[in-house]
Amino acid sequence: MNKNCFLDLHSTNPFGNLWPQAEAPPYWEFFHFSLNHVLIDNVDHSIFGAIYEYKYPFQLNPQNAPKYVVALRGTLTQPDTRTRDLKLDFQCIFNRIHQSSRVQEATTAIQNLVSVAGAGNVWIVGHSLGSAIGLLAGKNMAKMGLPIETYLFNPPFISAPIERIKEERVRHGIRIAGSVMKAGLNAVVKGRNNNHGESEQQDRDLFSSIAAWFPNLFVNPADHICSGYIGYFEHRKKMEEIGASRIGKLATKSSVESILSGAIGKDSEPYDLLPSAIVNVNLTPASDFRRAHGVEQWWNPNFHYRSLTYQFSH
Repeated sequence: MNKNCFLDLHSTNPFGNLWPQAEAPPYWEFFHFSLNHVLIDNVDHSIFGAIYEYKYPFQLNPQNAPKYVVALRGTLTQPDTRTRDLKLDFQCIFNRIHQSSRVQEATTAIQNLVSVAGAGNVWIVGHSLGSAIGLLAGKNMAKMGLPIETYLFNPPFISAPIERIKEERVRHGIRIAGSVMKAGLNAVVKGRNNNHGESEQQDRDLFSSIAAWFPNLFVNPADHICSGYIGYFEHRKKMEEIGASRIGKLATKSSVESILSGAIGKDSEPYDLLPSAIVNVNLTPASDFRRAHGVEQWWNPNFHYRSLTYQFSH
């Protein structure tokens, strides 16, 4: 089943025959789904996602499809939603996307579906900004002990574009230096706040609560928005191999911005914190950034990729 078939929310008329001018059947009907509900941003009243429901009796499903799919779109440049979408993009950069109404609305919608169909019968699918929202909604469910099958295409990872450096040893050296710096800064901030032991326990509890959740990440090395996830997980593995796993774990659990936020008492969990994931890397060369970040690259059933599963303890 094509998981990204639900993500074509970028067209002028993304929901097919809900509009009078629609002339063709909505594409999701080919996959035996119907549109159940749309998700509306309560700030700009734009559609940022949709809930699709499998049309046939679930027990007759030959493809093990989910009962419901929650699809979340990426950034649009259309006048009626451009300002709001760009504001949310900046919230990703500054680790504030978890405060947005879209994350809250998506999480509530998923909770309602799970209460009806069960966690195993709900999927989350997102692209770009929608992946950031889907990641947080999925993480919120995992914290409740309800891991949801999740597919995130080109999910934003906010970091310096280290993946663009061709020399592997240079990349590795930069990441080690960054990890040492973040681990040291984290220790200083928590020490000054006299809550080091309590914070350590909170970190362990958070990691343990979401470690059983394995979101599927689809990333392209030529896309600097999402390529950081490649190094994020590879670096954790490298740090374990050289016996520096404690430093690697401390650095992974924090960003510089989140550490400084914690120093002044704000919510400091980095939104892209992930102990576990299935990372699918597109190995097909992209001619430009638009193609590297575009959702259409994942429609090609013949694209070359590698898939690696990562799981780290607290």
